[in-house]
Amino acid sequence: MTQRLPGTRRSSSSAGCGAASVAGETNRGKPGSRSNRDDTYDDLGPLFEELAAFDDSDPQREALRARIIARCLPLADHVARKFAGRGEPMDDLAQVGRVGLVHAVDRFDAARGSPFLSFAIPTIMGEIRRHFRDNTWAMRVPRRVKEIHLRLGPTIDTLSQRLGRSPTAKEIAAELEVDPGEITQALIAGNAYQPSSIDAPSPAGGDVEPTLLDSLGATEPRYDRVEESLAIGPLVAKLPERERQVLTMRFFDSMTQTQIAQRLGISQMHVSRILAKTLAYLRDQTAE
Repeated sequence: MTQRLPGTRRSSSSAGCGAASVAGETNRGKPGSRSNRDDTYDDLGPLFEELAAFDDSDPQREALRARIIARCLPLADHVARKFAGRGEPMDDLAQVGRVGLVHAVDRFDAARGSPFLSFAIPTIMGEIRRHFRDNTWAMRVPRRVKEIHLRLGPTIDTLSQRLGRSPTAKEIAAELEVDPGEITQALIAGNAYQPSSIDAPSPAGGDVEPTLLDSLGATEPRYDRVEESLAIGPLVAKLPERERQVLTMRFFDSMTQTQIAQRLGISQMHVSRILAKTLAYLRDQTAE
């Protein structure tokens, strides 16, 4: 669930407390006004230096921290609006952006000499992107394909026990009463959704907590089992380099067709044709 910040429900983290403490100041001015858009926040340097001088337990420190957060709320809202129209409510994005802002305020080190803006924007954007990774599909996936994807893991487990081996695509399709080609689609689409558990902080500790995904550097084990069962890995490996590259960028790196086109220096229409042809090939191969 998205943390509601600021508001009546407090997060258990310092981020939630910080945003909640400035709830009364969120309506100061319009975030979309020209003065807010042009604000460089250069005046925050002395405030951060003052913040660093306070002891963590000093009440004045918390008051100053809340003041800085309130001052920068328009920045968080502005960054959040950049992600509008991607299937998530704007209110949720604004709340997540504000969580990112609180993290930026808490982690910023004025002694490094860098401007706060250059640190805050990537931090806020990172928080919002993490929200999309944890809570949404990175591409538009038909509901039927999503439903099949959710049934793949349990079905493979059941068939593996029953057969004493990994099931084939046809056997999985027969068990689910779907077309074998839909199994391929569900597997590929599954890589567009990542459960939050793999992005939770690892128990390693330290100032910057690496995520489990960063530490493992691997996909969720169940996906690997599905790939083995359907022999998708070898099929993808045999694709021509350009087709394999486009497929990887689209479904494993969650890039849009436009982003792929820009990266490869080709048209978006060309990318669309490559994807259609490649997916048709994979469906045909797994249906045999």
